[in-house]
Formats: sequence, C-alpha cells, structure tokens
Amino acid sequence: MFMSAADYRESLRRLAPRVFVNGRRVASVADDPDLAPGVAAIGLTYDACLDRDLAPHLVATDAASGKPVNRMLHITRTSDDLLRKLEAVRILCQRTGCAQRYLVGDAFNALLQATHRIDADAGSDYHQRFLAYLSRAREQDLSCAIAMTDAKGDRSLRPHAQANPDAYLHIVERRRDGIVISGTKAIVTSAPYVHELLVMPCRSMTEADRDFALCCAVPVDADGITIVSRPAGRPGQPAAKFSARYGQSVAAVIFDRVFVPWDRVFLAGDWPHAGFLTTAYATHHRHSCIAARAGFGDLLIGAGVLMCDANGLEPSRHHHLRDALVELIKIVEGFYACGVASSVHGVTDPAGNVMPEPVYANIGKLLLATQIYDMHRLAHEVSGGLVVALPGPEEDHNPETAASLQAVLAGRGDVPASHRMHLARLMEDLTASDTAGWYSLISLHGGGSPQAMKMEIYRHYPLRERAALVEQLMERGVATSPDAPLPNRQPDRCCAEGCQAPESLTPTAVAVPLPRRKEATS
Repeated sequence: MFMSAADYRESLRRLAPRVFVNGRRVASVADDPDLAPGVAAIGLTYDACLDRDLAPHLVATDAASGKPVNRMLHITRTSDDLLRKLEAVRILCQRTGCAQRYLVGDAFNALLQATHRIDADAGSDYHQRFLAYLSRAREQDLSCAIAMTDAKGDRSLRPHAQANPDAYLHIVERRRDGIVISGTKAIVTSAPYVHELLVMPCRSMTEADRDFALCCAVPVDADGITIVSRPAGRPGQPAAKFSARYGQSVAAVIFDRVFVPWDRVFLAGDWPHAGFLTTAYATHHRHSCIAARAGFGDLLIGAGVLMCDANGLEPSRHHHLRDALVELIKIVEGFYACGVASSVHGVTDPAGNVMPEPVYANIGKLLLATQIYDMHRLAHEVSGGLVVALPGPEEDHNPETAASLQAVLAGRGDVPASHRMHLARLMEDLTASDTAGWYSLISLHGGGSPQAMKMEIYRHYPLRERAALVEQLMERGVATSPDAPLPNRQPDRCCAEGCQAPESLTPTAVAVPLPRRKEATS
C-alpha cells in the first residue's frame, strides 16, 4: 500500500504523541506550523511513489514477495538496489534538502543482518520477529525515526558506569510479555512526525552493559514517551526561501518506563552483538548520507549558476567563477562517486542482503563531512556579498524604500531585480543562515563523527595485503635493478652472498591477488 502525502498527514492526526517545541505542547504534529516543513519533506517521499516521473526511482520490488515497496523501506538485495537507492535519495534531497525517511531503510537492512547473526549465535527468534515487523511497516507504509544516539553523559565512562543510568536507554524490567525501558535518546531525526521510533544501540557493549544492549520498535505515542524537539527548518520566516518550505526536526526523546512487548524487541541483553548492529547501520546510513548531501550540493550548484546569471557574469568568460563552480562540482561528484563505488562493490551478507562496501562508503561520508564547509565557501564565491548584505524581505513592500532598492539592486538587464534578490535570499538560506549552520554540523557528525569513519576505514582497508604486495616486489627485485642486493628483510640475511636463511624459512614467491571484497561474516 502506498500512502499519499495527504494520507500520511491524516495518519499522523490519528496519533497523540507527547511533543514539545519551543517550550509549548504541540496539539497536532500534522498541523503545527513549526513542524510543517518537516512534514512536507517526508510527505514528498510518499507522493513520489504516486508520481509518474518519480515513481520509477522511488518504487522497488521486494525480492521475497514480489510486491512493490517504497524504496525508503526496501531491503537491498543487489548492487543495483544500492545504486538505485543512491539515485532515489539524491532526487528526494534535491527537492527537500533532507528527505529524512531513508534512515529507516538503512536501519531495516542493518537489522536484517544483525538479527540473522544473533539467531545463528544464540538460537533466538529475533530474526522472525523483525521480518514480521518489516512486513507490517511496509503494508502500512510507515515512517520511522531512528532513536540511536544516547545522551551518553560522561563520555569517558561506559553505559553501566554512568552516575545517571538514564543517560543511556536501558532495560529496567523484564516481564513475561515484554520489557520496560527508560533513558534518553538525544538526537532523533524527524521524531515528532513519524509513526514509530526504532530504538537502536549506538556503541559496542561489555557484559556489564547488557541492560543497555537494546533494539526495539515503539509507537511514537506510547505511554511514557516525551519528545522535546526543535522546529523543522525556519518556518514562518519570510527570508527562508527554502527552509520555510522544507526542513528537518531533531529531538531529544525521553523514555520513562515504556513497555515494549516481545514481538517488537529485536535485541535485549545480547551485548556481544550491539557493536555489529551499530556499525552495520552506520555503513548503510553513511552510504545514504552521500546521496543526501549530493542532492543538497546540486541545490548549491544550481543556485550558484543562477546567481552568476543574475549578476551578469558568464562563468565561461570569467575564469574565477568557472574554477569555483568546477571545484564545487568536483567535491559533490567526488564523494558521490564513492557511493557508486561502494554500491558496485557491495558486500553480500549471510542474511541475504547486500550492504555497501564499507571502505568506499566511509571515505565518501568522510569527504562530505569535512568538505561541506568548502561547499558553502565556493557557493559564496560565485554568488557575491549580496547574499548576506541584502535588506530583509519586509523592505520589498516598503513604499519608502522598495522602488530605490529595485532600481539599484538590479543586475543583468533581462533579469528582474526581484529575481536576483530572491536568489540571494535562497543562497543565504542554504549557506549563511542558522539552517545552513545546521546542515554543516549534521553533515559533519550525522551518521557518526569523522573519527568514527576513520576508524572504520582503517579497520576494513586491506593494509597487510598492500604491504605484502610491496614485499613481494622487493623480494623479486622488481622494485630495484636486477643486480641489486635483496633488502635486509630478515635478521639473519645480512648480505647477498654471505649468510643464507634456512631453506624452510626462505620466502616463496607467491602472486598476491588484488584484494576482493569478502562476504561479511563478522
């Protein structure tokens, strides 16, 4: 079943979550002005499946059932699925800045892998529980927020050692019919205007942390849940030419003795597997982040070209503008290319899905995380200082100033001053507003900090195979002239004709194959 954006809004009206925004209780998340840009962004993911032009990108076919499914809820079974997910997320984020809903698809793929792995190790039935939940989520076309990042408290201490145990979400009671959980998830994207919260661990655990090793699905309006949220974007601000229409809320979610029945629990105390679930989700999500920020980058490129036009400057004739645009293109398509490579070299998991190749996925996310600031700088270079110097939109209708401003702020003759001013405010919204700062920070830390990505790159990169390749070249003399002595590779080989290593220890020349991406078994 595919809902429309209108259906999605109506489904939100049937829920009654406890939500606070800017210090006030929200009566209806579907109708609240401060949340409207976020509801509109997720709404587009629904309407896209019903749109003749967008549906080919947003509708997937489930391999198991043969049924159509929103690609935001799809299990990636092939490298082609990964490529199509990239394309779909980029298309959505070209229109919304951040479509948000793709996070749940990333979580579903990670949960498919993790629950399969846990069952194989512990003989549990988490996998079947998850598959049943996945089926319900697709049939009802749900939106889910990923409640992953805990409040964490003192970062130097593990979850069980915190002075306040509610700094991490944890199990406080186990019952025959389910579990009771308490704690706080501090950074939950789109939490106010979804149907369900999908709780996940955010780190590896020790045995002492077993009560914190937790994954479950909870209705957003379950008893005991309080959501304290930021507004989505910049609603109601006349100068917010983009983020007053589409935006994203991030919320703290407080769980106070929330009951979760067992059929909604996918990890409960199985601490050795918390780390795998965390990193599997991170890999899937970083792959999606690449596409999301590429879509945002497309907005910067397009707005930059139009600003050049409005200013009367042709980039092909003004090399500094051309070079800045090319640099911006290089950044955007460079990290997107990592996403493509990660898709092409996707890793088949024993659970039956294909996850993005982790090195390329993490490199792509690391590039965008650190280059988002350069993207803003380059957009400023091609646009000019008017982006932050233009008077506010209220002056556009001031009879004492409007005519003068229209006369002096015109650029190219065939481009109305009002168009140039609109573009400047759009660029300000995207690159120099509080929303722009939010995009920078969420790009840097969303999906994990740069340090987390560096750790994953180091962990997965075949460093020893590279070292073996060089050692092989050195032993064969390929790296030096044919008559040059072999290097002092072993302590007992000090010269070419003197001492000689025992035959049993003499290295054998073995061809070192190029590293192949292996199936994820750990």
